[in-house]
Amino acid sequence: MKRLLVVVGVLALSKAGFGQALPRLLDHNTLGWVVYSGDLQVSEKWFLHTEYQLRRVQLLGTQQQHLARLGVGHQLTNRVTVSGGYTYFQTHEYGRYPTVMGRPQPEHRLYEDVTLSDELGRLQLAQRLRLEQRWLGTRSDEGAGSVQDWDYQHRIRYQLSGSFPLQGPTIDNGEWYLNAFDELFIGFGRNVGNNVFNQNRISGGLGYRFTDHAKVELNYLNQVTQHADPDPVSGRPVFEINNGVRLNILYDLDFTDAAH
Repeated sequence: MKRLLVVVGVLALSKAGFGQALPRLLDHNTLGWVVYSGDLQVSEKWFLHTEYQLRRVQLLGTQQQHLARLGVGHQLTNRVTVSGGYTYFQTHEYGRYPTVMGRPQPEHRLYEDVTLSDELGRLQLAQRLRLEQRWLGTRSDEGAGSVQDWDYQHRIRYQLSGSFPLQGPTIDNGEWYLNAFDELFIGFGRNVGNNVFNQNRISGGLGYRFTDHAKVELNYLNQVTQHADPDPVSGRPVFEINNGVRLNILYDLDFTDAAH
């Protein structure tokens, strides 16, 4: 599976990088993301996933995107977890070459994923493969009025993440740790067009565990995104090169403890 994903990623990057007849336009933005994520354990093997992301550019000066996610997960084994659910996504007008004009553009998603967890000594690793079915809403060219059409697309995402304790062999309450991840996004299907390589995110930083249910992480984030359509004026492909900070707030609740 990992070899297949590497091949797909190389082919996508080759198409994005070397298959373009015109030089790229680069759009640099400074990110400021705040992310809440929480799992609500409802039984020994089942949990609900809740998530909200507030994304801004110019650090916190301008709206970029909003994301709200609700899902259901099941732990198959100690190493394997499967989940799926619904995501609402909203993009605002931002950057030198905005993809959205006027009113924000909505998007609805369904997702399914599988996560494989491993330990290499003190290093805790997780691999996640996610499939997404996306409905992207579009308004008029001026960005006014109601949504006129919905564009259906598929996307596959592969994330490799890890955490490493700084104060002992494991990450325990009241201790600091390092964390990092890299995630590749590949679009596929008839409506994707030139946007096969959709984006890549790499992030790393410092985390602190208050309890086994509460953590906070402050990370550096680098995001490379290819726009689905070229710049309408020059016809050149547009790539966003975004860098900034991401604050992750992780808070889980275990309702099985209350039942006992």
